[in-house]
Amino acid sequence: MKVIAFNGSPRRAQNTATLLTTALEGAASVGAETELIHLYDIQFKGCSSCFACKIRNGRKYGTCGIKDELAPHLNKIAEADAILLGSPIYFASVSGEMKSFLERLMFPYLVYDKTYSSLFPRKIRTGFIYTMNVTETQMGEYGYLPHLDNNERFLARIFGESERLCSFDTYQTDYSKIVADGFDAEKKAARRRDVFPQDCENAFQMGVRLAQPTASAA
Repeated sequence: MKVIAFNGSPRRAQNTATLLTTALEGAASVGAETELIHLYDIQFKGCSSCFACKIRNGRKYGTCGIKDELAPHLNKIAEADAILLGSPIYFASVSGEMKSFLERLMFPYLVYDKTYSSLFPRKIRTGFIYTMNVTETQMGEYGYLPHLDNNERFLARIFGESERLCSFDTYQTDYSKIVADGFDAEKKAARRRDVFPQDCENAFQMGVRLAQPTASAA
């Protein structure tokens, strides 16, 4: 069992990365081999619309035709048993790096037939961890949900099962050093102390679930 996680945050050791690492610990606790890849360490761009992945009888049919630093990591996914993604929310959606990755990840497998079927050879589990500095109520008010729903809808279509974990009202930085009068730094710090550990436990359990075989593989 191999679980691969992709960190779509520019930070390697803060909220998103911590939750991803904890989820991988959960997967490892039930015997999975794990790997964490930081997207901001890789030189790549989003889909170039070259259509190499869609050319009938083409050499690259079903695979991304771009040769860059992301290509080897995309190749690993063909052998993965589960995929875990993580991103902070920027302007109601995932980071730009994660958005570019999702294009490159999913488009080659999506068939332009009448049902938009998938070329991925089997069903695997996927998970998405989101971190954001708004509350759960604000997430709904600000229109985040349609963006998150679309991510999981496409992941489910391409790969199989998908689930979501959100960490709300996160503590981002030392607020005394930046202009951030809209936030109560003490409340944020208290939430980091009192609530974030539960988010980590939820991430750990997500990792355990991702490392279980799917119904089709069991």
